[in-house]
Amino acid sequence: MSLFSGLEKFGTKSAETMEKKENAQTGKEEQEKGEKPEKQQKKAVPPEADFLLPKTVHCKVCEQDFKNKTVKSGKARRLQPDRDLRPRFQYIDTLKYDVASCPFCGYTAMTRDFDRVTPTQIKMIKEQISSKFQPRKETEEGSYSYNTAIERYKLALLNTAVKRGKESEKAYTCLKISWLLRGKADTLEGNTPEELAVKEALKKEEDTFYLQAYEGFSKAISQEMFPIYGMDESTMDYLLAYMSFYFKKFEMASKFLGGVLTSGTASRRLKDMALDLKEDIIEQMKR
Repeated sequence: MSLFSGLEKFGTKSAETMEKKENAQTGKEEQEKGEKPEKQQKKAVPPEADFLLPKTVHCKVCEQDFKNKTVKSGKARRLQPDRDLRPRFQYIDTLKYDVASCPFCGYTAMTRDFDRVTPTQIKMIKEQISSKFQPRKETEEGSYSYNTAIERYKLALLNTAVKRGKESEKAYTCLKISWLLRGKADTLEGNTPEELAVKEALKKEEDTFYLQAYEGFSKAISQEMFPIYGMDESTMDYLLAYMSFYFKKFEMASKFLGGVLTSGTASRRLKDMALDLKEDIIEQMKR
């Protein structure tokens, strides 16, 4: 499966070539007195667009301005994250909006990295992406669908490969793509053979990007200084421990967990998560 599948419509035919180079993510019942029970009423869910605002972004590659959807600060309510630290918020998947993508030249990157592009990288992006990119208009009002968000992240991954970005940037992008694929699968109930087939396909693609992220972070910790992509050493150790556990690399998982549990700077919450994971690892190793 191509990591850059779905980008053909943008004219980025160099994606396959780049991948080869890279290879060499309750409603309650209510009842009033004297009346029959009413049907369960679900609490009104605010539209995702209520949490967003347009922000003007300047593209250093083509020197044009465009509007980018961003999440309003403090608007979304944080929920319990997944065990691999995937963030969750009520009513919105904020991961969809962590990428900025220029509709004129195709330059795309994580919002935090969008302005961090060198003249040499600009030249490479213009030659390998912008020259083939088909300018596009915003087609989705309000919020992004998972399909659109995933396409934007894949375009960011292609840009990172083209500009020869750091291993951590590529790994983090792959991790977020895997999380988005998980989020998309969560929206499907799987009550029909068709939905079950789609969920299975999404799971396979999620695992593909998850493995790319795992291998990328494993390289990054030996090449880059902490913090790595905003993560301190304890957070990275926990993430790699969980990913090692996921891929049944139990010895590696135990090694990374040791770094968390003996850390003098790791938070109590992170250490508690590490202890829970340690129990799971011991149980799996017994089997």
